[in-house]
Amino acid sequence: MRIVAGKFKGRPLNAPKGANTRPTSDKARQALFNVMEHAAWAPALEGARIIDLFAGSGALGFEAMSRGGSFCLFVDTDAGARGAIRDNIETLQLFGNTRLHRRSATDLGEKPAKLGMQFNLVFLDPPYGKDLAPPALSGLIDGHWITDDALAVLEVAADEDVPYLPGWEAIDERIWGAAKVVFLKRD
Repeated sequence: MRIVAGKFKGRPLNAPKGANTRPTSDKARQALFNVMEHAAWAPALEGARIIDLFAGSGALGFEAMSRGGSFCLFVDTDAGARGAIRDNIETLQLFGNTRLHRRSATDLGEKPAKLGMQFNLVFLDPPYGKDLAPPALSGLIDGHWITDDALAVLEVAADEDVPYLPGWEAIDERIWGAAKVVFLKRD
């Protein structure tokens, strides 16, 4: 697994060992970012404040940082995932531009003031078939984690129905291999 484009293009990323994490493929990541870079509804990646929920290896957040993101908060409860993310932060020398939270993405609570401004770009790649996206997305709104114009990028299984997501409107949907990616704006 490698960074696809930007200042870290070609740099390898560590992924957690075992079957608990399912990293987004390089091909799907490239397609996802191509959509974001050309869609009128997508925020600019340059200067974006990113939150990567169910981060796993952090590939989506690191890709966004490579393409100009200013800060990324990685959230995962799995020790192996956090270890891989720490290794990737060290390898890419992103110490001052990243944070790693050991919290449940479905129970974030109020955004701590020490994290600075709200986030305008959200990546969610929860375990397939567990209906974790609705509480995670609601928690971002309720806890004041995100801006009013934030974009959320949700990955679910290609054959999975997109759950009802109060406070969010699906504006685009793509299928790449085993993954369905849904782009969401606050409504």
